[in-house]
Amino acid sequence: MNLISVRNVNKYFLQPAKMQVLDNVSFDIEKGKFVAITGKSGSGKSTLLYLLSTMDTAFEGSIRINEEEMQGKSNSWLAGFRNHHIGFVFQFHYLLPEFTVLRNVMLPALKLREYSTAETEHRAMELLKLLGVDSQAHKRASLLSGGQQQRVAIARALINDPLIIMGDEPTGNLDSYNSAVVFDLFKKLSAEKGQTILMVTHDEDIAGRSDHTIHLTDGKIDEETGV
Repeated sequence: MNLISVRNVNKYFLQPAKMQVLDNVSFDIEKGKFVAITGKSGSGKSTLLYLLSTMDTAFEGSIRINEEEMQGKSNSWLAGFRNHHIGFVFQFHYLLPEFTVLRNVMLPALKLREYSTAETEHRAMELLKLLGVDSQAHKRASLLSGGQQQRVAIARALINDPLIIMGDEPTGNLDSYNSAVVFDLFKKLSAEKGQTILMVTHDEDIAGRSDHTIHLTDGKIDEETGV
């Protein structure tokens, strides 16, 4: 089953002069796959991820996620869709340093209000256990190592049971050991839990071990593997 279908997507930046950033991009992503989007700086990969995240709607073409067309939807509809269906992991973890690890993971679910506080806390602890950082649950986030903080950020991305986890260079600030740990966690989530992972990366090793790779050059797909 295709969870994401992209058809003939074009994207332009209008300032300081009109420039095409994505050129007639089309592809499908199956549910439960680990997908890497690769390419040199300026190739359009982060722009593509931003469109897929539904935070940028100024594009030509069609993006369908879970059989819903993103083009033409209102900002409030898209915000609700993101909150329910997309989890984000960035290059920098963006944890709130004054809050505990547990509270950081709970926050997106508390905002959504689909579970009681007690159930949300239980779910957050289970995710921290899955990611091997449950022993840090009651520490302030600022006291953790970089690798631990990124694992907490992954737990936070998972708390609302998203259809898709999107990562923008999520291993970019980590050393090689912690990069491998984070990558293996993503692979485990994909293989064992059927989680769809969509990751922009410069790391050739990560790209080579993903299920599906989309490589961009100058806004066009010039190579696609695993399809």
